[in-house]
Amino acid sequence: MSLFGAMNTAVSGLAAESAEFANISNNVANSQTVGYKGVDTNFIDYLTTSTPETDDSSTVVALPSYTNTVQGTITQTTNPLNLAISGQGFFAVSDATSTTDDQTTFSPQQYYTQAGDFSLNAQGYLVNSAGYYLDGWTVDPSTGAVDQNTLTPIQVSQTAYAPVPTSEVDLAANLPATPSSTTPITSEVEVYDGLGTEQTVELTWTQTATNTWTVDITAPDATNGPDLGTATVVFGSDSGNDVADGTIGSVSVDAADPGTLSTSTYSADGTASISFTANFGNGDQAIELNLGDYGASNGLTQYAGTSYTLNNLSQNGVPAGAFSSVSVNSSGDVIINYNNGESQTIAQVPVVTFNAADALQSQDGQAYTATEASGDAITNSAGSGGSGSLVTSAVEESNVDISTEFSQLIVAQEAYSANTKTISTADQMMQSLLDMIQ
Repeated sequence: MSLFGAMNTAVSGLAAESAEFANISNNVANSQTVGYKGVDTNFIDYLTTSTPETDDSSTVVALPSYTNTVQGTITQTTNPLNLAISGQGFFAVSDATSTTDDQTTFSPQQYYTQAGDFSLNAQGYLVNSAGYYLDGWTVDPSTGAVDQNTLTPIQVSQTAYAPVPTSEVDLAANLPATPSSTTPITSEVEVYDGLGTEQTVELTWTQTATNTWTVDITAPDATNGPDLGTATVVFGSDSGNDVADGTIGSVSVDAADPGTLSTSTYSADGTASISFTANFGNGDQAIELNLGDYGASNGLTQYAGTSYTLNNLSQNGVPAGAFSSVSVNSSGDVIINYNNGESQTIAQVPVVTFNAADALQSQDGQAYTATEASGDAITNSAGSGGSGSLVTSAVEESNVDISTEFSQLIVAQEAYSANTKTISTADQMMQSLLDMIQ
């Protein structure tokens, strides 16, 4: 019986080495596959009888040993949508079941991968080379709030950026305390109307008394213009308020030319502003001219000098913009860029970790699904909660080391040959036994 046992053990050895050959073959074939994780081989001995007096022939079985937690080399690419995870973690991805009339439906099964060679497909989704769709958290473009409750495939809209009419203008400038003449000083402010068309608002400053200026606001192309009204600005203690010299102490509407103007009332450290309404053909448009704070030097001032000095002029209007590109930053923010210089964050890419990532179930295309042994998915922002950080314009290569695989191949080949030799020897011994009986 021991000869038959030896043959059975050797046959199990051949089967085990064949399994190792298959793993090595897969590893070598996928040594250039983005995000591929190699599979090593563990050999397990199963006993029949083992006592102090008897040790019968046993059986060897080859079991796969997954290396999902062993990182491959991160390589930079020229694609700004390529992503790699430096450290532990996976991308959450979805598998499309069908696409009809540009509408894509997805399998409810959640997949995970480290193959981050993403690019935009025809429907605007971020898809890797294996056909999996990158999932992320949605972001409210107006508030920046991230919805971390649901993962959905990220779709990039290439629609135009809607214009934003100007509602606020911030002015920081210095009016000369000793003007060279009584000639009014005129400055222009470019604003945008409701259609995104650039319009001009003129501010004409005239010193009417010591520390006192009037500003005449006009809009040449406004249907309710050009004169929108006049306001008076008084600096220092001449305003009747306790403010430092050269800083705004009061702002009021000129009774002789109120137009559409209104002003803020004085309060210590409060905002000094002039509000007006202009109609550029698209209805009334309210605009607030922010002159800084009362008693502060962070906006309009009147300090020494003989000429007007503009320090800052900005407004919050935006012209219409066409889609330019999409990018992902190291925080995982998916950002749409427009040719008007504006951008919008529409989604955030999280990083998913597992307590036992090597126990994930392998699927096609370098993807995995969670198992009971792997534990539930733990989803965090990149670089937080033990998850790895994102590397942009990069991919993680296969973690297979060719030299190691070739060394294992040689050892496996020798082991396979040794098992065949064992079977051949056992057969010869069996034949000798049969010849002796005959």
